[in-house]
Amino acid sequence: MAYSHNNILNQIVERLESLNRSERKVADVILADPQRATRSTIAVLAKAADVSEPTVNRFCKKFDTSGFPDFKLHLAQALVSGVPYVNKNVEPADGPDDYTPKIFDATIASLSYARNKLKPATVNLAVDQLIQAKQINFFGLGASGPVAFDAQHKFFRLNIPVVAYDDVLMQRMVAAASGTGDVIVVISYTGRTKDLVEIASLARSSGAVVIGITAPDSPLAERCSMVLDVEVPEDTDLYMPMTSRIVHLAVLDVLATGVTLRRGPDFAPHLKKIKDSLKDTRFEAKQDG
Repeated sequence: MAYSHNNILNQIVERLESLNRSERKVADVILADPQRATRSTIAVLAKAADVSEPTVNRFCKKFDTSGFPDFKLHLAQALVSGVPYVNKNVEPADGPDDYTPKIFDATIASLSYARNKLKPATVNLAVDQLIQAKQINFFGLGASGPVAFDAQHKFFRLNIPVVAYDDVLMQRMVAAASGTGDVIVVISYTGRTKDLVEIASLARSSGAVVIGITAPDSPLAERCSMVLDVEVPEDTDLYMPMTSRIVHLAVLDVLATGVTLRRGPDFAPHLKKIKDSLKDTRFEAKQDG
């Protein structure tokens, strides 16, 4: 199987569990400092990983490269062309100089990774459903609840009735009462929350279109009418916040923008009227000089 070279670090992360013990040691050294790996000789990297040089070469060939020099070239291209996912866990002893860049780097990397995975054709199909909806409901539980309410804040401007719910009982009742013309957007990082899976099934059986913003091949994804696959190499260690929320917010921005653009230029005065309604609620910005 050929791998996209500009995502070679993401590919290493995805395949960590399938590597043998020696290969895993090589992967850990590379992921800990990919920039340094691009400058290392095979002897230096092998020593750092406490493995043999042939082991390093075998590891590189697993990622569709001809050997260590070729692997370093593609690794350097990955670092230049985009922000790769790098496993930089926040440690208990980290100070602000350590955990601040780690959190930002993890978030930026997750956004870049999700952007490359999200299919424009699927986005277009989701926009088709949203712009035709007579009612849109956003469902989220736990950390996805605030994301659902942010979606309501974005979409209410688009002249489509929209409500967000983060309560399981309300979600269940709304799903049961939905029908043809209703669109329910279910937001879940794991796609394994039992309540949401049941609610998605209930909504579909009631006739609603169910759009999942969730992990591909998850139980929730299987119950949805269509899925915006959001793969986030999430670090769920105790000290690391969930970057998936930021990715979900970005996906919702994409959908809201798509619906707005479909409305065409004649819709601009409506958006301006909403924006202008806030002018009297704010102080004037200070002028330079």
